[in-house]
Amino acid sequence: MTGRSTEPRDLARPQAIAEALGRLGEPITEAQARDVAVRQVCDCQAGMFALAPTRRGLLGSAGLVAAVGATAMLPRASLANAPPGAVEYPVPEDPTKESGRLMGVDGGYGSRSQFETDVRWVNPTRSASFTPLQASYGTITPSGLHYERHHAGIPTIDPGRHRLIIHGMVERPTKYSLADLKRFPTVSRTYFLECSGTTGSEIMKAREPTVQRTHGLVSTSEWTGVPLSMLLKQTGLKPGAAWILAEGSDAAVMTRSVPIDKCLSDALIVFAQNGEAIRPEQGYPMRLFLPGWEGNISIKWLRRLEVSDKPFYTREETSKYTDLITTTGKARIFTFTMEAKSVITFPSGEMNLPGPGFYEITGLAWSGRGKIARVEISTDGGKNWSLAALQDPVLPISQTRFRFPWIWDGTPAVIQSRATDETGYNQPTHQQLIDERGPLESGPLFYHMNGIQSWAIAADGSVKNVHPT
Repeated sequence: MTGRSTEPRDLARPQAIAEALGRLGEPITEAQARDVAVRQVCDCQAGMFALAPTRRGLLGSAGLVAAVGATAMLPRASLANAPPGAVEYPVPEDPTKESGRLMGVDGGYGSRSQFETDVRWVNPTRSASFTPLQASYGTITPSGLHYERHHAGIPTIDPGRHRLIIHGMVERPTKYSLADLKRFPTVSRTYFLECSGTTGSEIMKAREPTVQRTHGLVSTSEWTGVPLSMLLKQTGLKPGAAWILAEGSDAAVMTRSVPIDKCLSDALIVFAQNGEAIRPEQGYPMRLFLPGWEGNISIKWLRRLEVSDKPFYTREETSKYTDLITTTGKARIFTFTMEAKSVITFPSGEMNLPGPGFYEITGLAWSGRGKIARVEISTDGGKNWSLAALQDPVLPISQTRFRFPWIWDGTPAVIQSRATDETGYNQPTHQQLIDERGPLESGPLFYHMNGIQSWAIAADGSVKNVHPT
C-alpha cells in the first residue's frame, strides 16, 4: 500500500464542481438558438425531401463523388482520406436540406463514421497490435479494435474443413466440426483478455508515451461458445487425468498445458465474439478461452486437446510466459492468473488539458480473480487516495469503468489509480513488484506486471508517462 486512503474530499464539494461544469461550453441566447433553428428550416420540408441536389461541401480532395440525384450519395471506400473501417462520403453544407444516402450502399455490412480515426497500433515486428484505450467508452471493446498477439501470423482456415480433436486419457476420443459445436447448448459471457506481457517493459522506467502502448494489450468482449466441461463429459475423462494440452492450427503450432480443474470450471470453446463469428485474428473458427488467465493460454485456431496426467512443459511455457526472479536466477512457471490492475485512460499520455477547471478522471480496472471491489484515485502522486465511482455493470473477470470528478487548479500533478478486487488483493506499486521478484534491467519481459501507472500533468496541460518514485 502507498499513501493513505481517505474519504472522497472532492466529492464533498458539489458546489465547486457545479460551478466548474457551468463554465464549460459556449453560452448563447434564446434568440440565437431560435435564429439557428429558423435558418435550418427549408421550403421543401412540406414534401420531406429536396427535389434537386443542393451544393455540397466536400471532405478532402476534389475527387470525391458529386451529387447523384436527390435521394442518395454513393461512397468511395478506398480513398486515402477514409480511415480504416470507414467509407468516405461527400459532406453537405446543411444535412437538413437534402436526403442522406440510401441503406444498402455499404453492401450490407456497416461501417463507422469517416470522422472516427482510432485504430490499433501495431508494433514494429508486426506481432502485436494494441487497443486504443484512450478512446474507449464503457467497457466493451469493438471487435475491430480488440488487441492482437500472433506468433506466426494469422492463418486462413476453412471452417468447413476444420476439426477439434479431443483424445488422450479419455474414454471416447472424439472429433468435432464447427457445426457439431454449435449444436451444443451455448453460453455468452463478458470477459477481459490480457496478454501477460502488457506493460512488461515499464517495470524499471517509463518507456511508452501513451496508454495505448503501455496498456493496450487488454480488451473486453462478449464471448459465446460451449463450456469445455460439457465436451469432456461427452468424451469421458479417465482416472488420473490432470492436464490438457491445447494446440492451435497456426504456423507456430501454439501449445500450452492447462490444469484439468480450469477446464472443468469456466473454460469455453468460443466461436463468437460480440454477437458475430470471432474474427480470424481472434482465432476463427474456434478458440479456447480461459477466463482471467493470461491471453497466450487461450489458444486460438484450436484444433487439438490432449488429456494427460502431467503438464507438457511446452516451448511457450518454459522459454516464455514465466516470471523471472532475478535475485535468484530462477523463474516461476504456470503463473496463469492476471491479477488486479487499473489504468487511467483520461487524461493520459500525450493528451493536453486546455486549462484549469473541471475534468472527469476515468479509466478501467480488472482482475482475473473476480469482480473489482473498489478503485482509488490519487492526484498527488500517491500521497492521498480517494474513492472513485464504479460504473455499472461490475462483472467478474471483466473490465470495470471508474470515474472521479476533479477540479484541476493548473499546477503540476501526478494522477494514479489503484484497484482492489473482491478477494482483497490490492494493486501493487512498481517497487513492491521489484522487491518481490528483483529488478529487470534487460532481457525478457517482466510478465504479469500490474503495477500502479502514473501520469504527470504539467502546468501547460500536457500529460506524460512518468515512472513512480
